[in-house]
Amino acid sequence: MEINKQNIDLSGRLVVLGGGESGTGAAVLGKAKGMDVFLSDMGSIPQKYKDVLDSHGIPYEEGTHTKEKILNATVVVKSPGIPPYAPMVRKITSLGIPVISEIEFAAGFTDARMVCITGSNGKTTTTLLTYHILREAGLDVGLAGNVGKSLALQVAEDPHEIYVIELSSFQLENMYQFKANIAVIMNITPDHLDRYDHKMENYVAAKFRILRNQTKDDYFVYWQDDPIVREQIKHVQSEALRLPFGVEKEDGSAAWVDDGIVRFSTPGEVWDIPRDRLSLPGLHNLYNSMAAGISASVLKIRKETIRHALEDFEAVEHRLEYVATVDGVRYVNDSKATNVNSTWYALESMTTPTILILGGKDKGNDYSEIEPLVKEKVKAIVCMGLHNEKLLDFFTGKVENIADTHSLDEALQACRAFASEGDTVLLSPCCASFDLFKSYEDRGDRFKAAVKALTGK
Repeated sequence: MEINKQNIDLSGRLVVLGGGESGTGAAVLGKAKGMDVFLSDMGSIPQKYKDVLDSHGIPYEEGTHTKEKILNATVVVKSPGIPPYAPMVRKITSLGIPVISEIEFAAGFTDARMVCITGSNGKTTTTLLTYHILREAGLDVGLAGNVGKSLALQVAEDPHEIYVIELSSFQLENMYQFKANIAVIMNITPDHLDRYDHKMENYVAAKFRILRNQTKDDYFVYWQDDPIVREQIKHVQSEALRLPFGVEKEDGSAAWVDDGIVRFSTPGEVWDIPRDRLSLPGLHNLYNSMAAGISASVLKIRKETIRHALEDFEAVEHRLEYVATVDGVRYVNDSKATNVNSTWYALESMTTPTILILGGKDKGNDYSEIEPLVKEKVKAIVCMGLHNEKLLDFFTGKVENIADTHSLDEALQACRAFASEGDTVLLSPCCASFDLFKSYEDRGDRFKAAVKALTGK
């Protein structure tokens, strides 16, 4: 039987805005369901996605939006990177044409269970760790959202019984009927406020859309010590069973630490694992492991399987990733730290004097959150960006040394001048990458290549 839970007019016209992973996947799914599909991207479409569109006979345009080909849509799927205030999006909504996300669109054509993870920090590691556990258990599971392949493309061509999905606030904005069977909120700290009228409450509301449509048969997993999450929960009506986690045990806690033992307690499952057996070190990774362990437990995965998976999981690229040791100095790539709270967790895990590389596109950051850790652990800050004035103003006088650099090469030269044997150089920028680099992945890859070049290998 054809699944179409959103009552989308399959004889109608689907217009997809954005020709990246999510947009291309949505276009392929729409075509597979017999819709009249058109894709439009104001920028350039990567060749690999053009090849997919061409192979499916899907018409597209790039570098422009042709109104006549867009405003006759019966439904529009908008890629998450396109803000709701973009001129074409405003024109579409003014005409009453529904605008939904790729995740919303794809979910209308599958009855698979959905394990969904969001948060300002930790969501990628938690998503990959959860996916790792489910695969180790032999489940038919797909990886989607911000990581893995497009959910829509998988629903169209490689369907699974369960999906583990990393969801950003951008993706959650245009989700209405979608339901997460397990919804995980790792934390909420200021991020992307330029997208939300610089109002924290708007950003928080977007994150909490992950709880929409949950029933008493579903689960809400969250970090119990996050002040913003705790406050927002007071104002949210949800029938889902709450499964909080944290270092200390509270009433209703589903995971906590007891004398070096991480203990789990979920409906029908009670088990534990020594904290030092977790493959991922650091406080932030303890929380990631707790959230993944709770999600796996409520899916009735054997505790022995969960333990083994938590012990052998390999760290996520660009997140506290060891690169090399040069002249006795350790170099660590944490390029994925694009906000202040993420850098806080990176600094919290440092055990040696640290030279910290900060900088990039500032998103309205408040650096006071990391000031105590900087004073405690950082011997030098190297600012790497086109506009470092805000960083220089804030940190000058708060660290022994500070440098103003405008390229990766300059930054590494400054790091080598400040570092002594036994120190750590930590790239944990606090900022987006778009001033000097294409993405945080590009920033991390170029950092790793430059460091490895220093070793002569």
